[in-house]
Amino acid sequence: MVATILIADDDAVQRRLVENMVQRCGYDAVTVDSGDAALAHLINPDTKPVDALVLDLVMPGLDGMGVLARIRDAGLDVPVIVQTAHGGIDNVVSAMRAGAHDFVVKPVGIERLQVSLRNALNASALKGELQRIRHRREGKLTFGDIVTRSETMNHVIAMGRKAASSTIPVLIEGESGVGKELIARAIHGSSERSAKPFITVNCGAIPDNLVESLLFGHEKGAFTGATERHAGKFVEANGGTLFLDEISELPLAAQVKLLRALQQGEVEAVGGRKPVKVDVRIVSATNRNLLNQVKAGTFREDLFYRLHVLPLTIPPLRARREDIPHLVRHFMTRIAAEENRPVTSVSGEAMAMLGQLAWPGNVRQLENAVYRAVVMSDGGQLGADDFQTGGMSPAPVSDAEPVVIDSPPSSPGETVAGAEIPIAPSPAPAGFMSAYGTLSMLGEDGEMRALADMEAETIRFAIAHYRGQMSEVARRLKIGRSTLYRKLDEAAASGTDSGLSR
Repeated sequence: MVATILIADDDAVQRRLVENMVQRCGYDAVTVDSGDAALAHLINPDTKPVDALVLDLVMPGLDGMGVLARIRDAGLDVPVIVQTAHGGIDNVVSAMRAGAHDFVVKPVGIERLQVSLRNALNASALKGELQRIRHRREGKLTFGDIVTRSETMNHVIAMGRKAASSTIPVLIEGESGVGKELIARAIHGSSERSAKPFITVNCGAIPDNLVESLLFGHEKGAFTGATERHAGKFVEANGGTLFLDEISELPLAAQVKLLRALQQGEVEAVGGRKPVKVDVRIVSATNRNLLNQVKAGTFREDLFYRLHVLPLTIPPLRARREDIPHLVRHFMTRIAAEENRPVTSVSGEAMAMLGQLAWPGNVRQLENAVYRAVVMSDGGQLGADDFQTGGMSPAPVSDAEPVVIDSPPSSPGETVAGAEIPIAPSPAPAGFMSAYGTLSMLGEDGEMRALADMEAETIRFAIAHYRGQMSEVARRLKIGRSTLYRKLDEAAASGTDSGLSR
Protein backbone atom coordinates (compact mmCIF):
# COMPACT_ATOMS: atom_id res chain seq x y z
CA MET A 1 0.00 0.00 0.00
CA VAL A 2 1.42 3.39 -1.02
CA ALA A 3 1.11 6.62 0.95
CA THR A 4 -2.33 8.25 0.97
CA ILE A 5 -2.64 12.00 0.39
CA LEU A 6 -5.78 13.92 1.41
CA ILE A 7 -6.61 16.88 -0.86
CA ALA A 8 -8.92 19.61 0.49
CA ASP A 9 -10.00 22.27 -2.02
CA ASP A 10 -13.38 23.84 -2.78
CA ASP A 11 -12.43 24.36 -6.45
CA ALA A 12 -13.43 21.18 -8.30
CA VAL A 13 -11.06 21.81 -11.23
CA GLN A 14 -8.09 22.54 -9.02
CA ARG A 15 -8.95 19.56 -6.82
CA ARG A 16 -8.97 17.25 -9.82
CA LEU A 17 -5.66 18.65 -11.11
CA VAL A 18 -3.91 18.11 -7.80
CA GLU A 19 -5.44 14.63 -7.50
CA ASN A 20 -4.05 13.73 -10.92
CA MET A 21 -0.58 15.01 -10.02
CA VAL A 22 -0.59 13.13 -6.70
CA GLN A 23 -1.48 9.89 -8.49
CA ARG A 24 1.20 10.50 -11.11
CA CYS A 25 3.69 10.87 -8.26
CA GLY A 26 2.79 7.33 -7.21
CA TYR A 27 0.52 8.05 -4.23
CA ASP A 28 -3.12 7.31 -3.48
CA ALA A 29 -5.38 10.37 -3.37
CA VAL A 30 -8.51 11.13 -1.34
CA THR A 31 -10.36 14.39 -2.10
CA VAL A 32 -12.77 16.54 -0.08
CA ASP A 33 -14.36 19.89 -0.93
CA SER A 34 -14.18 21.72 2.39
CA GLY A 35 -12.17 22.23 5.55
CA ASP A 36 -14.89 20.61 7.65
CA ALA A 37 -14.83 17.49 5.48
CA ALA A 38 -11.02 17.33 5.71
CA LEU A 39 -11.10 17.56 9.49
CA ALA A 40 -13.87 14.96 9.71
CA HIS A 41 -11.81 12.57 7.59
CA LEU A 42 -8.74 13.05 9.78
CA ILE A 43 -10.60 12.56 13.06
CA ASN A 44 -12.86 9.66 12.07
CA PRO A 45 -11.06 6.37 12.95
CA ASP A 46 -13.14 4.46 10.37
CA THR A 47 -11.86 6.45 7.37
CA LYS A 48 -8.77 5.59 5.36
CA PRO A 49 -5.59 6.68 7.23
CA VAL A 50 -3.86 9.71 5.71
CA ASP A 51 -0.10 10.26 5.43
CA ALA A 52 -0.17 13.92 4.33
CA LEU A 53 -2.69 16.72 3.64
CA VAL A 54 -2.67 19.17 0.72
CA LEU A 55 -4.81 22.02 2.04
CA ASP A 56 -6.25 25.06 0.28
CA LEU A 57 -6.06 28.11 2.53
CA VAL A 58 -9.03 29.99 1.10
CA MET A 59 -12.29 28.01 1.40
CA PRO A 60 -15.82 28.88 2.50
CA GLY A 61 -16.78 27.78 6.00
CA LEU A 62 -13.76 26.39 7.84
CA ASP A 63 -10.77 27.75 5.92
CA GLY A 64 -7.22 26.40 5.78
CA MET A 65 -6.00 28.34 8.81
CA GLY A 66 -8.97 27.03 10.80
CA VAL A 67 -8.13 23.45 9.78
CA LEU A 68 -4.51 23.92 10.87
CA ALA A 69 -5.68 25.24 14.25
CA ARG A 70 -8.09 22.30 14.72
CA ILE A 71 -5.36 19.81 13.74
CA ARG A 72 -3.02 21.33 16.33
CA ASP A 73 -5.71 21.32 19.03
CA ALA A 74 -6.62 17.69 18.31
CA GLY A 75 -2.96 16.63 18.50
CA LEU A 76 -3.07 15.08 15.02
CA ASP A 77 0.37 14.27 13.65
CA VAL A 78 -0.07 14.67 9.88
CA PRO A 79 2.18 16.86 7.69
CA VAL A 80 0.25 19.63 5.91
CA ILE A 81 1.15 21.33 2.63
CA VAL A 82 -0.91 24.50 2.18
CA GLN A 83 -1.66 26.05 -1.21
CA THR A 84 -3.33 29.27 -2.26
CA ALA A 85 -3.50 31.64 -5.18
CA HIS A 86 -2.40 34.46 -2.87
CA GLY A 87 1.29 33.93 -2.19
CA GLY A 88 1.97 36.89 0.09
CA ILE A 89 4.66 36.60 2.75
CA ASP A 90 2.07 37.15 5.50
CA ASN A 91 0.18 34.04 4.39
CA VAL A 92 3.39 32.01 4.35
CA VAL A 93 4.43 33.12 7.83
CA SER A 94 0.95 32.57 9.29
CA ALA A 95 0.62 29.09 7.77
CA MET A 96 4.07 28.00 8.96
CA ARG A 97 3.43 29.30 12.46
CA ALA A 98 0.14 27.39 12.49
CA GLY A 99 2.02 24.14 11.83
CA ALA A 100 2.17 23.76 8.04
CA HIS A 101 5.13 21.77 6.72
CA ASP A 102 5.37 23.50 3.34
CA PHE A 103 3.71 26.16 1.19
CA VAL A 104 2.96 26.12 -2.56
CA VAL A 105 1.32 28.67 -4.82
CA LYS A 106 -1.42 27.79 -7.31
CA PRO A 107 -1.11 26.48 -9.91
CA VAL A 108 1.60 24.20 -8.52
CA GLY A 109 3.73 22.14 -10.93
CA ILE A 110 4.07 18.40 -10.53
CA GLU A 111 7.83 18.62 -9.86
CA ARG A 112 7.34 21.12 -7.05
CA LEU A 113 4.47 19.11 -5.54
CA GLN A 114 6.41 15.86 -5.75
CA VAL A 115 9.40 17.34 -3.90
CA SER A 116 7.12 18.84 -1.26
CA LEU A 117 5.24 15.58 -0.69
CA ARG A 118 8.44 13.55 -0.54
CA ASN A 119 9.99 15.91 2.00
CA ALA A 120 6.82 15.97 4.09
CA LEU A 121 6.55 12.16 4.18
CA ASN A 122 10.26 11.75 4.97
CA ALA A 123 10.09 14.34 7.74
CA SER A 124 7.02 12.65 9.20
CA ALA A 125 8.72 9.25 9.05
CA LEU A 126 11.86 10.60 10.75
CA LYS A 127 9.80 12.31 13.44
CA GLY A 128 7.95 9.06 14.07
CA GLU A 129 11.19 7.08 14.29
CA LEU A 130 12.75 9.55 16.72
CA GLN A 131 9.60 9.44 18.84
CA ARG A 132 9.68 5.64 18.87
CA ILE A 133 13.33 5.62 19.93
CA ARG A 134 12.63 8.11 22.72
CA HIS A 135 9.54 6.25 23.90
CA ARG A 136 11.38 2.94 23.86
CA ARG A 137 14.25 4.38 25.89
CA GLU A 138 11.82 5.86 28.41
CA GLY A 139 9.67 2.73 28.55
CA LYS A 140 6.67 4.62 27.18
CA LEU A 141 6.27 2.95 23.79
CA THR A 142 2.56 2.64 22.91
CA PHE A 143 0.48 1.07 20.16
CA GLY A 144 0.40 4.46 18.44
CA ASP A 145 4.13 4.05 17.76
CA ILE A 146 3.62 0.86 15.73
CA VAL A 147 3.86 1.34 11.94
CA THR A 148 1.12 -0.66 10.24
CA ARG A 149 -1.73 -0.41 7.76
CA SER A 150 -2.67 -4.08 7.96
CA GLU A 151 -6.17 -5.05 9.05
CA THR A 152 -4.74 -8.19 10.67
CA MET A 153 -2.24 -6.16 12.67
CA ASN A 154 -4.93 -3.64 13.59
CA HIS A 155 -6.91 -6.53 15.10
CA VAL A 156 -3.84 -7.58 17.11
CA ILE A 157 -3.36 -3.99 18.28
CA ALA A 158 -7.02 -3.69 19.28
CA MET A 159 -6.72 -6.82 21.43
CA GLY A 160 -3.43 -5.55 22.84
CA ARG A 161 -5.03 -2.25 23.89
CA LYS A 162 -7.72 -4.15 25.79
CA ALA A 163 -5.10 -6.37 27.41
CA ALA A 164 -3.08 -3.33 28.49
CA SER A 165 -5.94 -2.07 30.63
CA SER A 166 -5.75 -5.18 32.82
CA THR A 167 -3.12 -7.50 34.29
CA ILE A 168 -4.16 -10.52 32.24
CA PRO A 169 -1.18 -12.74 31.23
CA VAL A 170 -0.44 -12.36 27.51
CA LEU A 171 1.33 -14.89 25.29
CA ILE A 172 2.62 -13.36 22.05
CA GLU A 173 3.11 -15.89 19.27
CA GLY A 174 4.80 -15.36 15.94
CA GLU A 175 7.83 -16.06 13.78
CA SER A 176 11.24 -14.59 14.57
CA GLY A 177 11.53 -10.96 13.54
CA VAL A 178 7.83 -10.06 13.42
CA GLY A 179 8.05 -7.66 16.38
CA LYS A 180 6.92 -9.62 19.44
CA GLU A 181 8.97 -7.50 21.84
CA LEU A 182 7.55 -4.34 20.24
CA ILE A 183 4.01 -5.50 21.05
CA ALA A 184 5.08 -6.42 24.59
CA ARG A 185 6.58 -2.96 25.13
CA ALA A 186 3.41 -1.36 23.73
CA ILE A 187 1.27 -3.34 26.18
CA HIS A 188 3.45 -2.13 29.03
CA GLY A 189 3.60 1.46 27.77
CA SER A 190 -0.19 1.60 27.39
CA SER A 191 -0.88 0.21 30.86
CA GLU A 192 -0.99 1.76 34.31
CA ARG A 193 2.43 0.22 34.91
CA SER A 194 4.14 2.34 32.24
CA ALA A 195 6.06 4.35 34.86
CA LYS A 196 7.43 1.14 36.38
CA PRO A 197 10.24 -1.11 35.02
CA PHE A 198 9.96 -3.18 31.86
CA ILE A 199 12.40 -6.07 32.26
CA THR A 200 13.29 -8.39 29.37
CA VAL A 201 14.58 -11.93 29.77
CA ASN A 202 15.62 -14.05 26.78
CA CYS A 203 14.98 -17.53 28.11
CA GLY A 204 16.89 -19.13 25.24
CA ALA A 205 20.11 -17.25 26.00
CA ILE A 206 20.52 -18.28 29.65
CA PRO A 207 22.67 -21.30 30.63
CA ASP A 208 20.53 -23.94 32.34
CA ASN A 209 22.48 -23.71 35.59
CA LEU A 210 21.90 -19.95 35.86
CA VAL A 211 18.20 -19.73 34.98
CA GLU A 212 16.89 -19.85 38.56
CA SER A 213 19.55 -17.42 39.78
CA LEU A 214 18.81 -14.88 37.04
CA LEU A 215 15.01 -15.08 37.38
CA PHE A 216 14.59 -15.44 41.12
CA GLY A 217 17.92 -14.16 42.48
CA HIS A 218 20.46 -15.70 44.84
CA GLU A 219 22.06 -14.98 48.20
CA LYS A 220 25.74 -14.41 48.69
CA GLY A 221 27.56 -17.73 48.95
CA ALA A 222 24.56 -19.74 47.71
CA PHE A 223 26.80 -21.51 45.17
CA THR A 224 30.34 -21.35 43.86
CA GLY A 225 30.93 -17.94 42.31
CA ALA A 226 28.07 -16.21 44.14
CA THR A 227 30.28 -13.52 45.65
CA GLU A 228 27.42 -11.10 46.23
CA ARG A 229 23.64 -11.03 46.55
CA HIS A 230 21.55 -10.77 43.34
CA ALA A 231 17.89 -9.71 43.45
CA GLY A 232 16.71 -11.46 40.26
CA LYS A 233 14.54 -10.28 37.37
CA PHE A 234 11.24 -10.79 39.20
CA VAL A 235 12.27 -8.43 41.98
CA GLU A 236 13.72 -5.94 39.44
CA ALA A 237 10.36 -5.91 37.64
CA ASN A 238 8.34 -5.47 40.82
CA GLY A 239 5.40 -3.16 40.09
CA GLY A 240 6.10 -3.33 36.36
CA THR A 241 6.20 -5.89 33.53
CA LEU A 242 8.43 -8.93 33.05
CA PHE A 243 8.79 -9.98 29.41
CA LEU A 244 9.82 -13.63 29.05
CA ASP A 245 11.02 -13.98 25.46
CA GLU A 246 11.33 -17.45 23.89
CA ILE A 247 9.55 -18.96 26.90
CA SER A 248 9.57 -22.39 25.22
CA GLU A 249 13.35 -22.62 25.85
CA LEU A 250 12.93 -22.51 29.64
CA PRO A 251 14.20 -25.73 31.32
CA LEU A 252 11.62 -27.92 33.05
CA ALA A 253 13.17 -27.36 36.48
CA ALA A 254 12.82 -23.60 36.12
CA GLN A 255 9.26 -24.01 34.81
CA VAL A 256 8.22 -25.45 38.19
CA LYS A 257 9.49 -22.42 40.09
CA LEU A 258 8.03 -20.05 37.50
CA LEU A 259 4.61 -21.66 37.92
CA ARG A 260 4.82 -21.25 41.69
CA ALA A 261 5.86 -17.60 41.29
CA LEU A 262 2.84 -16.95 39.08
CA GLN A 263 0.42 -18.77 41.37
CA GLN A 264 1.64 -17.42 44.70
CA GLY A 265 2.91 -14.00 43.63
CA GLU A 266 6.21 -14.61 45.41
CA VAL A 267 9.71 -15.81 44.57
CA GLU A 268 12.37 -17.55 46.58
CA ALA A 269 15.99 -16.76 45.83
CA VAL A 270 18.58 -19.53 45.53
CA GLY A 271 19.92 -19.95 49.05
CA GLY A 272 17.20 -17.71 50.45
CA ARG A 273 15.42 -18.41 53.72
CA LYS A 274 11.99 -17.02 52.94
CA PRO A 275 10.02 -16.03 49.82
CA VAL A 276 9.67 -12.43 48.68
CA LYS A 277 6.32 -11.00 47.56
CA VAL A 278 6.34 -9.47 44.06
CA ASP A 279 3.76 -7.66 41.94
CA VAL A 280 4.70 -8.45 38.35
CA ARG A 281 2.71 -8.46 35.14
CA ILE A 282 3.87 -11.36 32.91
CA VAL A 283 4.05 -11.06 29.11
CA SER A 284 5.67 -14.02 27.37
CA ALA A 285 6.56 -14.73 23.75
CA THR A 286 7.46 -17.72 21.62
CA ASN A 287 8.17 -18.57 18.00
CA ARG A 288 7.13 -22.17 18.53
CA ASN A 289 3.83 -23.95 19.02
CA LEU A 290 3.68 -24.32 22.80
CA LEU A 291 0.87 -26.87 22.62
CA ASN A 292 3.13 -29.15 20.58
CA GLN A 293 5.84 -28.62 23.19
CA VAL A 294 3.36 -29.72 25.85
CA LYS A 295 2.50 -32.87 23.89
CA ALA A 296 6.21 -33.59 23.45
CA GLY A 297 6.75 -33.29 27.20
CA THR A 298 9.20 -30.37 27.02
CA PHE A 299 6.79 -27.79 28.44
CA ARG A 300 4.56 -28.14 31.47
CA GLU A 301 0.86 -28.27 30.71
CA ASP A 302 -0.14 -26.39 33.87
CA LEU A 303 2.34 -23.59 33.06
CA PHE A 304 1.02 -23.48 29.50
CA TYR A 305 -2.53 -22.79 30.67
CA ARG A 306 -1.24 -20.23 33.18
CA LEU A 307 0.53 -18.27 30.39
CA HIS A 308 -1.89 -18.95 27.52
CA VAL A 309 -4.70 -16.80 28.93
CA LEU A 310 -4.72 -14.21 26.14
CA PRO A 311 -2.79 -15.34 23.04
CA LEU A 312 -1.82 -12.69 20.47
CA THR A 313 -0.59 -14.06 17.15
CA ILE A 314 1.45 -11.60 15.06
CA PRO A 315 1.23 -12.35 11.33
CA PRO A 316 4.46 -12.67 9.33
CA LEU A 317 5.43 -9.84 6.99
CA ARG A 318 4.48 -11.87 3.90
CA ALA A 319 0.88 -11.91 5.21
CA ARG A 320 0.73 -8.10 5.56
CA ARG A 321 2.52 -6.78 2.50
CA GLU A 322 0.63 -3.48 2.69
CA ASP A 323 2.97 -2.59 5.58
CA ILE A 324 6.15 -2.95 3.49
CA PRO A 325 6.16 0.53 1.81
CA HIS A 326 5.51 2.28 5.12
CA LEU A 327 8.15 0.27 6.97
CA VAL A 328 10.68 0.86 4.19
CA ARG A 329 10.08 4.62 4.30
CA HIS A 330 10.45 4.75 8.08
CA PHE A 331 13.59 2.61 8.11
CA MET A 332 15.13 4.51 5.18
CA THR A 333 14.52 7.91 6.75
CA ARG A 334 15.91 6.94 10.14
CA ILE A 335 18.96 5.10 8.82
CA ALA A 336 19.80 7.84 6.31
CA ALA A 337 19.79 10.36 9.17
CA GLU A 338 21.88 8.09 11.42
CA GLU A 339 24.43 7.34 8.68
CA ASN A 340 24.39 10.87 7.24
CA ARG A 341 23.45 9.60 3.76
CA PRO A 342 21.58 11.72 1.16
CA VAL A 343 18.92 9.05 0.48
CA THR A 344 15.41 10.48 0.28
CA SER A 345 13.28 8.02 -1.72
CA VAL A 346 12.85 4.49 -3.11
CA SER A 347 12.16 3.85 -6.78
CA GLY A 348 8.89 2.28 -7.86
CA GLU A 349 10.76 -0.71 -9.31
CA ALA A 350 12.58 -1.32 -6.02
CA MET A 351 9.39 -0.99 -3.98
CA ALA A 352 7.59 -3.42 -6.28
CA MET A 353 10.44 -5.90 -5.86
CA LEU A 354 10.43 -5.59 -2.07
CA GLY A 355 6.68 -6.11 -2.00
CA GLN A 356 6.98 -9.47 -3.75
CA LEU A 357 9.73 -11.14 -1.74
CA ALA A 358 9.16 -13.83 0.88
CA TRP A 359 10.97 -12.16 3.82
CA PRO A 360 11.53 -15.28 5.96
CA GLY A 361 13.26 -13.03 8.52
CA ASN A 362 10.21 -10.72 8.56
CA VAL A 363 10.50 -7.09 9.69
CA ARG A 364 14.02 -7.58 11.08
CA GLN A 365 15.24 -8.80 7.68
CA LEU A 366 13.51 -5.92 5.90
CA GLU A 367 15.16 -3.39 8.22
CA ASN A 368 18.59 -4.93 7.61
CA ALA A 369 17.99 -4.90 3.85
CA VAL A 370 17.12 -1.20 3.95
CA TYR A 371 20.14 -0.53 6.17
CA ARG A 372 22.46 -2.19 3.66
CA ALA A 373 20.84 -0.44 0.70
CA VAL A 374 21.12 3.00 2.31
CA VAL A 375 24.78 2.50 3.19
CA MET A 376 25.73 1.08 -0.22
CA SER A 377 23.72 3.56 -2.31
CA ASP A 378 25.57 6.24 -4.29
CA GLY A 379 22.58 8.47 -5.02
CA GLY A 380 19.53 10.02 -3.43
CA GLN A 381 17.14 7.27 -4.52
CA LEU A 382 17.30 3.58 -3.69
CA GLY A 383 16.91 1.36 -6.75
CA ALA A 384 16.40 -2.37 -7.17
CA ASP A 385 20.16 -2.86 -7.65
CA ASP A 386 20.86 -1.34 -4.23
CA PHE A 387 18.75 -4.01 -2.55
CA GLN A 388 20.44 -6.80 -4.50
CA THR A 389 23.89 -5.68 -3.38
CA GLY A 390 25.67 -8.03 -1.03
CA GLY A 391 23.81 -11.14 -2.13
CA MET A 392 20.41 -10.23 -0.73
CA SER A 393 18.02 -12.64 -2.39
CA PRO A 394 14.92 -13.51 -0.38
CA ALA A 395 13.01 -16.08 -2.40
CA PRO A 396 10.09 -14.77 -4.49
CA VAL A 397 6.68 -15.79 -3.25
CA SER A 398 5.52 -18.89 -5.09
CA ASP A 399 1.81 -18.15 -4.94
CA ALA A 400 0.47 -15.07 -6.66
CA GLU A 401 -1.33 -12.75 -4.27
CA PRO A 402 -4.14 -10.47 -5.47
CA VAL A 403 -4.16 -6.73 -5.09
CA VAL A 404 -7.34 -4.72 -5.43
CA ILE A 405 -6.94 -1.92 -7.94
CA ASP A 406 -8.79 1.35 -8.01
CA SER A 407 -12.16 1.76 -9.68
CA PRO A 408 -12.50 3.59 -12.99
CA PRO A 409 -14.45 6.83 -13.14
CA SER A 410 -18.16 6.43 -13.68
CA SER A 411 -19.11 6.58 -17.32
CA PRO A 412 -21.74 5.02 -19.57
CA GLY A 413 -21.25 1.33 -19.94
CA GLU A 414 -18.61 1.07 -17.20
CA THR A 415 -19.74 -0.46 -13.94
CA VAL A 416 -16.46 -1.99 -12.79
CA ALA A 417 -16.14 -1.85 -9.01
CA GLY A 418 -12.55 -3.10 -8.88
CA ALA A 419 -10.39 -5.93 -10.13
CA GLU A 420 -8.04 -8.47 -8.66
CA ILE A 421 -4.72 -8.89 -10.43
CA PRO A 422 -2.09 -11.37 -9.22
CA ILE A 423 1.18 -9.62 -8.48
CA ALA A 424 3.46 -12.37 -9.74
CA PRO A 425 3.14 -14.10 -13.14
CA SER A 426 2.47 -17.80 -13.11
CA PRO A 427 4.46 -20.02 -13.27
CA ALA A 428 6.81 -18.23 -10.87
CA PRO A 429 10.21 -17.69 -12.47
CA ALA A 430 13.56 -18.21 -10.77
CA GLY A 431 14.91 -14.68 -10.61
CA PHE A 432 13.30 -11.29 -10.21
CA MET A 433 15.01 -9.38 -13.02
CA SER A 434 14.43 -12.05 -15.64
CA ALA A 435 10.94 -12.77 -14.34
CA TYR A 436 9.66 -9.24 -14.42
CA GLY A 437 11.56 -7.81 -17.36
CA THR A 438 10.87 -10.29 -20.17
CA LEU A 439 7.86 -11.70 -22.00
CA SER A 440 7.89 -15.28 -23.20
CA MET A 441 6.82 -15.65 -26.84
CA LEU A 442 6.51 -19.45 -26.68
CA GLY A 443 4.11 -21.55 -24.66
CA GLU A 444 4.85 -24.76 -22.77
CA ASP A 445 4.15 -26.71 -25.95
CA GLY A 446 6.91 -24.85 -27.80
CA GLU A 447 4.47 -23.04 -30.08
CA MET A 448 3.84 -19.30 -30.36
CA ARG A 449 1.52 -17.95 -27.70
CA ALA A 450 -1.72 -16.21 -28.68
CA LEU A 451 -1.50 -12.44 -28.97
CA ALA A 452 -4.33 -12.07 -26.42
CA ASP A 453 -2.32 -14.11 -23.88
CA MET A 454 0.73 -11.88 -24.25
CA GLU A 455 -1.38 -8.72 -24.08
CA ALA A 456 -3.04 -9.95 -20.87
CA GLU A 457 0.35 -10.74 -19.32
CA THR A 458 1.64 -7.31 -20.29
CA ILE A 459 -1.33 -5.61 -18.64
CA ARG A 460 -0.94 -7.75 -15.53
CA PHE A 461 2.74 -6.87 -15.27
CA ALA A 462 2.02 -3.15 -15.75
CA ILE A 463 -0.64 -3.16 -13.01
CA ALA A 464 1.74 -4.88 -10.60
CA HIS A 465 4.65 -2.62 -11.57
CA TYR A 466 2.67 0.59 -11.00
CA ARG A 467 1.02 -0.83 -7.85
CA GLY A 468 -2.56 -0.70 -9.09
CA GLN A 469 -2.46 2.95 -10.22
CA MET A 470 -4.69 2.47 -13.25
CA SER A 471 -4.24 6.01 -14.58
CA GLU A 472 -0.49 5.50 -14.65
CA VAL A 473 -0.87 2.04 -16.23
CA ALA A 474 -3.01 3.45 -19.02
CA ARG A 475 -0.62 6.36 -19.60
CA ARG A 476 2.45 4.10 -19.79
CA LEU A 477 0.69 1.65 -22.12
CA LYS A 478 -0.47 4.65 -24.18
CA ILE A 479 -4.13 3.66 -24.07
CA GLY A 480 -7.16 5.28 -22.46
CA ARG A 481 -8.45 4.13 -19.11
CA SER A 482 -11.73 3.06 -20.68
CA THR A 483 -9.76 0.96 -23.17
CA LEU A 484 -7.76 -0.58 -20.35
CA TYR A 485 -10.88 -1.57 -18.42
CA ARG A 486 -12.48 -2.87 -21.61
CA LYS A 487 -9.50 -5.15 -22.15
CA LEU A 488 -9.82 -6.37 -18.57
CA ASP A 489 -13.49 -7.14 -19.23
CA GLU A 490 -12.69 -8.96 -22.47
CA ALA A 491 -9.94 -11.04 -20.85
CA ALA A 492 -12.22 -12.01 -17.97
CA ALA A 493 -15.12 -12.88 -20.28
CA SER A 494 -13.03 -14.95 -22.68
CA GLY A 495 -11.00 -16.65 -19.99
CA THR A 496 -7.82 -15.60 -21.78
CA ASP A 497 -6.11 -15.07 -18.45
CA SER A 498 -7.66 -16.11 -15.18
CA GLY A 499 -5.45 -13.54 -13.46
CA LEU A 500 -7.42 -10.72 -15.09
CA SER A 501 -10.69 -11.64 -13.46
CA ARG A 502 -12.89 -9.52 -11.28
